[in-house]
Amino acid sequence: MNMPPHPPASQPPQQSALPGCWWHPSRPTGLSCVRCGRPACPDCLREASVGYQCIDCVQTGRREQNVQRYTPRTVAGAQVSHRPVVTPILIVLNVLAYVVTVSQAGSLTRNDTAPLFGDGVLWPLAIAGEDEWWRLVMSGFLHYGPIHLAVNMLALWILGRDMETLLGRVRFTALYLVSLLGGAVAVYLFDGVDRGTAGASGAIYGLLGAMLVAVIRLRLNPAYAIGTIVLNLIITVSLPNISLLGHLGGLVVGALVTAAMVYAPAKGRQYWQGGAVAVLLIALLVLVFVRDAQLASVVCGYRGDELNCGIPG
Repeated sequence: MNMPPHPPASQPPQQSALPGCWWHPSRPTGLSCVRCGRPACPDCLREASVGYQCIDCVQTGRREQNVQRYTPRTVAGAQVSHRPVVTPILIVLNVLAYVVTVSQAGSLTRNDTAPLFGDGVLWPLAIAGEDEWWRLVMSGFLHYGPIHLAVNMLALWILGRDMETLLGRVRFTALYLVSLLGGAVAVYLFDGVDRGTAGASGAIYGLLGAMLVAVIRLRLNPAYAIGTIVLNLIITVSLPNISLLGHLGGLVVGALVTAAMVYAPAKGRQYWQGGAVAVLLIALLVLVFVRDAQLASVVCGYRGDELNCGIPG
């Protein structure tokens, strides 16, 4: 007797040979991340420079790029650099000015008789009578003899390197020049009107003031900075023919500039710093106008190539 054929046995559903997405296991995919090799569906892949990367690898790559782009900065917002550039340039400019005056005068010690020296020395009567404002800055690059130059340049090298590292090149340049101008304006305002003044001391005292502010900002022991400033002020008042006014003016302005640099809020730091320097610069220029008005009666004239200025009566 023929038996009825057995019904075919039921077969289990055929499973996909493709792996599931790492993030969506229910989605079979033949794609994978070129960075980690994990299977990923199209929704979990992002186009990369070569092939496609999964979303985790894309985020990891972005974090690594941010770490690589991070540059250590000082409290003033400057990139950390241990190679001074502006300080040597300033020294070279001062030395070149001295060499020119020596060449013109034909003397190492009597270089103040050179025409360049006469045209650049800080002489209040010439500033007021002839509007020779460049003397306020140019005088900061002139020196009376080799000893005056050597002392100031040594101080500039010692102080300038550290301050340039802390502030950065642009901020340090602003500090130096505004301090130089601050010392010159103090002399113009309060010193004798018929006395010539020259030297980088105003700017260097500005660096001393900057050093004190920086030490306080970094919460270091300020005893050394304060001692250095006091010692230099004692030397200033003890030796003849040294401009105390120029030193004090540079010291105060340098401290103010640096305070604006190192205490500026991190958000919008550059605008705060630039604005503070601009305000100080405008204030100094206003003081120059005030002094010009006080010396409005000054009369100047040339006798040959020599400029003569005086106050009538």
